[in-house]
Amino acid sequence: MEFYLPIAEMPVHVGLVLAMSAAVGFISGMFGIGGGFLMTPLLIFIGIPPAVAVASVAPQIAAASTTGVLAHWRRRALDLRLGLVLLAGGVVGTLLGVLFFNAMRRVGRLEPIITLSYAALLGTIGGFMLVESVRAVLRARNGAVVDPRRRPRPRWFGLPFRMRFPQSKVHMSVIPPLAVAAAVGFVGAVLGIGGGFLVVPALIYLFRIPTAVVVGTSLFQILFTAIAATLFHAATNHSVDLILAMLLMFGGVFGAQFGAQAGKSLKGDSFRLLLALILLATAARFVLDMVVEPREPFSIMLSEVLP
Repeated sequence: MEFYLPIAEMPVHVGLVLAMSAAVGFISGMFGIGGGFLMTPLLIFIGIPPAVAVASVAPQIAAASTTGVLAHWRRRALDLRLGLVLLAGGVVGTLLGVLFFNAMRRVGRLEPIITLSYAALLGTIGGFMLVESVRAVLRARNGAVVDPRRRPRPRWFGLPFRMRFPQSKVHMSVIPPLAVAAAVGFVGAVLGIGGGFLVVPALIYLFRIPTAVVVGTSLFQILFTAIAATLFHAATNHSVDLILAMLLMFGGVFGAQFGAQAGKSLKGDSFRLLLALILLATAARFVLDMVVEPREPFSIMLSEVLP
């Protein structure tokens, strides 16, 4: 069965969209990521215009994150104080990202920016996590144990405006988390991602947050920044396709519940290794699109006329 998308101006197969959103929701609940870095490319790959894909994925990210947040809240695996700090920076970054998104759309540079940014970000973060995860696995096999308490603390822990986060067992300045959250919010609004694949590594590697707390805290920040992105996109560029968003939300909520349960059995090293492989696979798909010659090198389409 097919539905016609009024904003995207094209029909889509309902079963395909639901299956994709459920799979992405499963990954979202398991890894504490919004899933937009997978959902947005999948929509673009099946022909959804990039501007519509970016804006319409935000509601799905919010819906999938809601179920994940509730699941981790019940398990007390969420640092609410740290989540609120990340949220403050994330909302500011999201607003700036939407403004940049609109500016690039007006000058016709949005699609190449999205493609290049995905390939660069996913490849860089995924490669870093893969190397670190393989090293951790090799150390574990050799019997080497690294006590995180003996590692030198990052210098930014001593910056002013320090705050104690009992759930995460850290005492640090709020300036670095605010800056990271603002940057992630900006990137998320431009690329149609929740930013979890950036927030999760940052919390683990930069701020030494325990893996058990990272997932729930990341989803909490993603939930509200996704809501903000939806409102900003709908109010400024009217590119949120409600029919597509509802299909994505339905499948995403369903999959996220099973993902949250599956994530309980993942160890820290396995968690990082699997996430790294997913990031690298998605980046490879974008690189392939850039280097392989399309079947139809020329196309005719109506362009949007903006004042």
